[in-house]
Amino acid sequence: MIHIVNIALRFGERLLFKNISWSIPKGSRVGLVGSNGAGKTTLLRMLAGEMEPDSGEISVAKDRSVGYLPQDLVEIPDLPVLCFLRERTGLAAIERKLESCRRDLAEASPGSEKGERLLLLHDTLMKQYEAHDGFSFDARARKILKGLGFADEDAFSSCRQFSGGWKMRLHLASLLLIAPDVLLLDEPTNHLDTESMEWLEGWLSVFAGTIIAVSHDRRFLDTICSSVAELSLGGLSLYQGNFSAYVEERERRLEELRKTQKQQKEEIARMEEFVERFRYKASKASSVQSRVKRLEKMELVEIEEETKRVRFHFPPCARSGLDVLVLQDVEKRYGDKVVFRDASLSIQRGEKVALVGVNGAGKSTLSRILGGIEQPSSGSVRLGHNVKLAFFSQESSQNLEYSRTVWDTISSRNAAWTEREKRNLLGAFLFGGDDIYKSVSVLSGGEKSRLALLKLLLEEANVLILDEPTNHLDMQTKELFQRALLEYDGTLVIVSHDRFFLDNLATKVIEITSGSLIVYPGNYSWFIEKRRERIASDPSQLLTESGAVSSLKAPSDSPKNQKRLEAERRNELYRRKKKVLDTMGPLEARIELLEKSQAERDALLCDPSYLADSAKVSALLIERNETARLLAELLAEWDDLAEEVDRIERTG
Repeated sequence: MIHIVNIALRFGERLLFKNISWSIPKGSRVGLVGSNGAGKTTLLRMLAGEMEPDSGEISVAKDRSVGYLPQDLVEIPDLPVLCFLRERTGLAAIERKLESCRRDLAEASPGSEKGERLLLLHDTLMKQYEAHDGFSFDARARKILKGLGFADEDAFSSCRQFSGGWKMRLHLASLLLIAPDVLLLDEPTNHLDTESMEWLEGWLSVFAGTIIAVSHDRRFLDTICSSVAELSLGGLSLYQGNFSAYVEERERRLEELRKTQKQQKEEIARMEEFVERFRYKASKASSVQSRVKRLEKMELVEIEEETKRVRFHFPPCARSGLDVLVLQDVEKRYGDKVVFRDASLSIQRGEKVALVGVNGAGKSTLSRILGGIEQPSSGSVRLGHNVKLAFFSQESSQNLEYSRTVWDTISSRNAAWTEREKRNLLGAFLFGGDDIYKSVSVLSGGEKSRLALLKLLLEEANVLILDEPTNHLDMQTKELFQRALLEYDGTLVIVSHDRFFLDNLATKVIEITSGSLIVYPGNYSWFIEKRRERIASDPSQLLTESGAVSSLKAPSDSPKNQKRLEAERRNELYRRKKKVLDTMGPLEARIELLEKSQAERDALLCDPSYLADSAKVSALLIERNETARLLAELLAEWDDLAEEVDRIERTG
């Protein structure tokens, strides 16, 4: 249905696309991935018809419609929401034509030629109106608006009153109502809360058209994609399966490519040595020329330069008391609006707590109260013994001094880190070269967020309160940051819409809903499972179409219920630990076997009779080096698994 044939595109001296060809069948569900600057957004804009390649051709079947959700802010007209959706879907234009046709029909003489022509036009327009589901449009629009987090009354509000993120949701709502044959989505989850993401995934799961999506949300790509297209070094590589399958297959292909590249470099070195050695020897002239021509024609194996993986960590922190943060009967209101009431909560040392809930539920408000940035309207917030707290805000102006440079912001903090370590850390967060001397005031929003997060790593805090820290991080930086948080020995409270990030990090989830706090002692997946079970068992807790809970009561705090929750928690930890140990067993056996074979080789290398045969010794040394390399990899993998077991045991 979509055909890309040998497209090329150059930006100045840089060749972004190098003769890319790609056929996208009808009904495909593709995740478009690649490093920052690889051209993902550019390719989507080309598919949407907003850009043209320098050469080559992009064709979409003529009878197919294309809808494009850009990553950047979209300005929408100042209309009531339903009116905007009518305009955007084309329904309003049909309604205006119908109204004009009806007026003309009222004035035309019955049975006249003009009247007959107008009747035919009216019939055609009514078919178009029905094709746009005109009679059920309001109901469909309200359903989609609710799914994306809008309240019922928002349908009649002016688009002007919404922030940029909510305007992006309105633009997405219009695309879902149109339901084009091809949906091009550039970071569709950027402005959605987790409930809206799950609703969108449900909608897309039954969408009959083609989807091509760019996203940093790994779980979103895992859920909706059946194939992945990766842009790298100006080319396009295709992978079958979801994002997790792509990660595994990509690593396998990279390993093969590294081996091929190594062999090619060795071959080039041999040929260049031959050419240099016999360049001026007449008897070898033809052999030299043959190798020179082979070198000239050789197509070099390229591997995209990987971002340096700096394994950073939080510095060891002072031990706090067992009760770190205690809320007692806290209420927070803004004017007549009550965010939450009678909220009581205890967060203990070492816990990693995720705050979840729909947009507007009060996640950021609660994080600011816990961080001491904002005071409750009533009730008390108590910090435990020896608590040293650091707070990360969504608003970069609250985290940074704009008059300083990037290097000034980092270099003056935490004398325990060397200058080299700080520069490595800056590089891991994409501040390299002269970028470190930029003024904070000229940084982009994403750069400011990364710098604020980096600054946080150097704090000597034993309690971290993080409000949306992952918003502007790419997958690799996010993975590095997650690893640092997993190893952090202090207490963590985090707000994030990245479900994969939360799932691997949180040991407790607190849901803010209908003014109440509900505690789930487990990770994000466990929270989702238990929330569904609770709602299914209690009709008074039915989900609204937006995914928000309409009437929620906290579960019983009876001793029996607490014992049940504790037992479920222990079972969950046991399952997690057993899964890791089941992987470690075969790995340990393989390591033991390799170490035994290595010891046998070492014994042979001490045997004078064996050393007398140089060919055997050479082959043995090659085997020994390869085994040593493999052992190092397996031992590193074992160390990671052992750390995971230790984390699980400490959680329990």
